Amino acid sequence: MLLIHCPYCEDDRPELEFSHAGQAHIVRPTDMDGLSDEEFEAMFFIRDNPKGIILERWRHSMGCGRFLNAVRHTVTDKFLKTYKAGQPRPTDKDIEDLLK
Repeated sequence: MLLIHCPYCEDDRPELEFSHAGQAHIVRPTDMDGLSDEEFEAMFFIRDNPKGIILERWRHSMGCGRFLNAVRHTVTDKFLKTYKAGQPRPTDKDIEDLLK
């Protein structure tokens, strides 16, 4: 079973307790009325889907109920790091260090 570390509960919990909540660190425009249909579609629906590292949001829905961010490798499905929502995204150097 895959275990995910909840930075709020400070414990590794089974993946069944968590809900995927999409890509992390999405910057939403402040002027939604000014977007074209194509720009709105790209902002709202189009997400990265790399083969490798991705930054994601998860919710500990069957635990503390809080949102958290994760650095996950999409090929191995390994969670390299989890951190509290609102904390800054890891730098490229931080991510490289996690891969070592």
